[in-house]
Amino acid sequence: MDYKSAGVNIEKADNFIKGMKNQIKETFKAEVLSDIGGFSGFFDLSNESCNNPVLVSSVDGVGTKLKLAFLSEKYSTIGIDLVAMVVNDIIVTGAKPLFLLDYFATGKLEEPVARQVLTGIIEGCKEAQCALIGGETAEMPGFYPDKEFDLAAFGVGIVDKEKIIDGSTIGKNNKIIGIASSGAHSNGYSLLRKVFIESNNFNINEPLDTLNKSLIEELLTPTQIYVKLVLHLIKNFQINGMAHITGGGFIENIPRVLPERTKAIIDCQTWEVPDIFKLTQKYGQIDEEEMFRTFNNGIGFILIVPENSVDDMLTIIDTLEYKGFLIGEIIERKESKEKIELLNYKSAFK
Repeated sequence: MDYKSAGVNIEKADNFIKGMKNQIKETFKAEVLSDIGGFSGFFDLSNESCNNPVLVSSVDGVGTKLKLAFLSEKYSTIGIDLVAMVVNDIIVTGAKPLFLLDYFATGKLEEPVARQVLTGIIEGCKEAQCALIGGETAEMPGFYPDKEFDLAAFGVGIVDKEKIIDGSTIGKNNKIIGIASSGAHSNGYSLLRKVFIESNNFNINEPLDTLNKSLIEELLTPTQIYVKLVLHLIKNFQINGMAHITGGGFIENIPRVLPERTKAIIDCQTWEVPDIFKLTQKYGQIDEEEMFRTFNNGIGFILIVPENSVDDMLTIIDTLEYKGFLIGEIIERKESKEKIELLNYKSAFK
């Protein structure tokens, strides 16, 4: 017996990474001191212009969105999702993403599939302006079902200690700007599969109602990466708080950045909820509040800013080809225990 006969082909995995080396190196910066294939990745911080540097880290995966990739055998965008879920959490603090490491685990390495996934990760890293300095490709026979795999990534960013954005400066009369999402991003997919596939048995390869693309194309649309936009805004405006709208939706994510005596008021009619969420609510007969607890409903990132910055920020957001909306404000929280209130949420899906 040998390792290969047990289902692990080390040479195949090594050759796969070697074959992707040049693409991976396209994400490198001068600060990357190591090559692909070492035991660790090295990143030189000496060129970072921080007086008091603080490292910011995040780790995440893409959840059950993978199930739709398996079902459709479409893998080209799932790597972008992976990068987005990590770097969007890092920039919430005002930090610049520096580097990322990925973890790809499968029962049997299928090179064409793995290549699509890694190409997506590389594309995401380029968009996020961070280096892919290492990772792990694990072949684990008998552990995963055939043709399935799992993904995770760990990222690190940097921010000057005096410039950390933690929500502590948020005060009443601050305004809330919402940045449009690209779709469902990478959250709520267990419910999406239940609504569209398990309960209603829709054909995922055909458009549904008002969608102008097939259902699977809509559901596999990659998560928007907000790094370039946020880093640009930080340089030019005061931002008191930010939130990445992921699992938990509005109701759980926005309160995480609010000081104790503040409350967010969101008017859910200040932007158009995309059709995919309206169809999810319709065919799943889902309570509107549950929709805002589970999905981003068209707003993937929020900024809490001084009132006098709003107009100029919205202009810049539009210039950079994102969509921004004034969606709410911060008030003083008195007797209410809730740190967020959603206005007109029941009519947002009509």
